[in-house]
Amino acid sequence: MSTRDDAAHGSTWHGATQVVRAGLPPKAAGTPYLPGPVFAAPYHAPGDPSLTPYTYGRFHNPSWTHYEAALSELEGGPCLLFPSGMAATTAVLATMVPPGSTLVMPQESYYTTRVIASQQFDGAWFAAQGINVVMAPTAGGGLLRALEEHATRGVSLLWLETPTNPGLDVCDIAALAAKAHDIGALVAVDNTTATPLLQQPLALGADLCVVSDTKAMTGHADLVLGHVAVRDPKHADTLRLWRTRTGVIPGPMEAWLAHRSLGTLHVRLTQQCRSAMAVAEFLAGCDQVRHVRYPGLPTDASYAIASKQMAAYGCVVSFELESAKAVERFFAQSQLVYEATSFGGLHTSAERRARWGGDVVSEGFVRMSVGLEDVHDLLADLAAALA
Repeated sequence: MSTRDDAAHGSTWHGATQVVRAGLPPKAAGTPYLPGPVFAAPYHAPGDPSLTPYTYGRFHNPSWTHYEAALSELEGGPCLLFPSGMAATTAVLATMVPPGSTLVMPQESYYTTRVIASQQFDGAWFAAQGINVVMAPTAGGGLLRALEEHATRGVSLLWLETPTNPGLDVCDIAALAAKAHDIGALVAVDNTTATPLLQQPLALGADLCVVSDTKAMTGHADLVLGHVAVRDPKHADTLRLWRTRTGVIPGPMEAWLAHRSLGTLHVRLTQQCRSAMAVAEFLAGCDQVRHVRYPGLPTDASYAIASKQMAAYGCVVSFELESAKAVERFFAQSQLVYEATSFGGLHTSAERRARWGGDVVSEGFVRMSVGLEDVHDLLADLAAALA
């Protein structure tokens, strides 16, 4: 659904135009392009509540409506906003995996997603409902084999993450979705690393798409939000009911700020992807660096699949130094790389992922998010820090 006068043009516009115009209300004299956030718990709602567009703040909010409409235009299906990427993830896992079924997911997907499935749900909620959680490697066809091996065990949901965080493995969404649908399973894709500008999971056959808007979608490292896009409106109804009843709702200010930030997504990602490629190429040629991963490198194991289904390769580059001490020296010497978690922001940042635990990575593994600094300054800084 679009709130724009000329919504019919949205599907024919290029990405840069879409993000600037998506979700804006009809033009009216004396009104702003994007109305400010609406702060309200109850609304005037006389008589039959079904005849009133807004009744209570846990059910709906105009600021959500505008941003969700924008996201729907970008994703190609109905969207629901959540207060974080993990709230969006949990909503999907809690509502799309029925009792007695099987959930298949990557063994190297985002750590907290694995924790929710393997400890919170599989250990308590899922186990009590007889739900089986199967984890398989993204690389080497592991997920396809897992689907084939468990086809008779009632696979209800295949969860994908591509590119994975932090390893940047890529899977073939269309091929896996086709196989999952053959055995009656739904497919959900965590598209946080790519965003809908670089990859379109619903168009590739996925049933649900989950994104942490905290990252590149909003891009300024000042918001925590997430969303789910779906192909079938009935899944949106299910997720909306979950959100309303559990009260897992976003704030209107956050929704408005996210919509405002969305307009620069194309500009930001275009520059970040270009710079990330330059950084990856530079790191691949450094003697101090090993195991550089970036799907845009022709030598990368994910290059062929990523080139087929992605418009560009994202802002995240991963690599290894010889030890934790080497990474600490690198951070101490760099002037432009912030040591921080998360990714997708306008400032270049990086972290030694092993410090958190949970991911199967070396002590010297670094996940870097390339920002909007001039790439020449960034490359010079990296060279000095590594030297």
